[in-house]
Amino acid sequence: MAISEAQDLAQWPTVQAPRLETERMGRLTGFGMTRHADGYVYRPSSVDEARAVFELARSSKRKVVLRGAGRSYGDANIGAECVVIDNSRMNQILSWDSTTGVIDAQCGVTIEDLWRHVLEDGWWPPVVSGTMYPTLGGALAMNIHGKNNFCAGTLGEHVLELEILTPSGQTLILHPSDDAFYAVISSAGLLAMITRVKMQMKKIHSGDLRVMPLALKNWDEQFKTFEQFEKNADYMVSWIDCFGSDNGAGRGLFHAAWYLDEQVAHPATQQQSHQDLPDTILGFWPKSIVWRILKKFSNRMGMRFLNWAKFTSAKKLGNGKPHPQSLVGFSFLLDYVPNWRNAYLPDGFIQYQCFVPKEHAKQVFDALIKMQQAFSLESYLAVLKRHRPDRFLFSHAVDGYSLALDFKVTEKNWKKLKELCHQMNDIVLKAGGRFYFAKDSTLRPSDVKAYLGDEALRKYKELKARFDPDNLLTSELAKRVGLV
Repeated sequence: MAISEAQDLAQWPTVQAPRLETERMGRLTGFGMTRHADGYVYRPSSVDEARAVFELARSSKRKVVLRGAGRSYGDANIGAECVVIDNSRMNQILSWDSTTGVIDAQCGVTIEDLWRHVLEDGWWPPVVSGTMYPTLGGALAMNIHGKNNFCAGTLGEHVLELEILTPSGQTLILHPSDDAFYAVISSAGLLAMITRVKMQMKKIHSGDLRVMPLALKNWDEQFKTFEQFEKNADYMVSWIDCFGSDNGAGRGLFHAAWYLDEQVAHPATQQQSHQDLPDTILGFWPKSIVWRILKKFSNRMGMRFLNWAKFTSAKKLGNGKPHPQSLVGFSFLLDYVPNWRNAYLPDGFIQYQCFVPKEHAKQVFDALIKMQQAFSLESYLAVLKRHRPDRFLFSHAVDGYSLALDFKVTEKNWKKLKELCHQMNDIVLKAGGRFYFAKDSTLRPSDVKAYLGDEALRKYKELKARFDPDNLLTSELAKRVGLV
């Protein structure tokens, strides 16, 4: 591997050594709010300060958890009694070339920081998640995907250069020609800390997309529509009603979207003011209170009604009629309602996302939803996307489809919900499917071994011994699934 060392070890600047202080102890949770852990939280503002925190952990015999914006749903960014390195202060954009679209940024820069910095110059992040708040370091540790995965791949495929800090203190530069590049990206923060990213942005000629909504009656229509649009669409996604059954199983609302070309320099749609999400509905209803209303519907009967109402209205309002929509409005639906996750309180929720080869996807997803209905634990929100494979070590991708499912957690249903997830895992694995650590809360060690395979786990162990010989990096997820 042609890995270069960014800085001679003898030339490390001296920084004030941090101490392990009880005042730094804080309770952290994953985005789903179902798992929490108390850790010693440090927010370094430089690589040298991060290196000092690693040394503190080593000298105090503590494990280390890497944390970005805390947007992983489960327990991937928490660790009991661990030192937690929060990257949010390492948030500088180091250089931007508006001619080539190449940006160089620290790990704590968020997706929002990216699009706000480049949009007015006619560029857009090549891959974004459903929320704009993840940091680059966290997004690449999980190798996020978006609604364009079928044609643009994962975020890691657009990285030109990666700087990492190993727990042993080395600062290394990785490129796509290095095997370790494909391991650190996707490794869930278990091999090294990503500290800097050089990435290629996507050239655009409008801040709007042309969006085509289609209300689809069942699974057959869903998959036929994805196949119809995948040759030319820039984005595809479909919402699924998990309460649909019989001939209505798989019903939902599909969207395809295409980049527009306004054929003018610096169109108004590329101004930030055009992209900012409104803070009201219909111009007067504050969105900040919407989660409180949703909370009243956060039960089987309420969600059955909301899903039915959404599908019924989709058939009558705008079905098959293309309309313009801002890139931000289309891309970041999870940010549209502030604090929406509070509707799942007091016990939170989990997201379950599985990836299944295209030849088995329809049968598997139909079986999963029938199983949910049999358990009386239907997902309140389900999203279907098309994917392509990639070469990253802990890849979740397949030449097929993913189904993301949100499940409300309660004190009474948690045991039953885990049983449901484990039974769904068995169906997915039998079909050659895979999973995604950013969304996971219930995978077992046997599940991870089955989908990653012996060769990927062997390479991971080799790189773990090389980059993290003291086995400092961990997380509650890593312990749960047997990766540390």
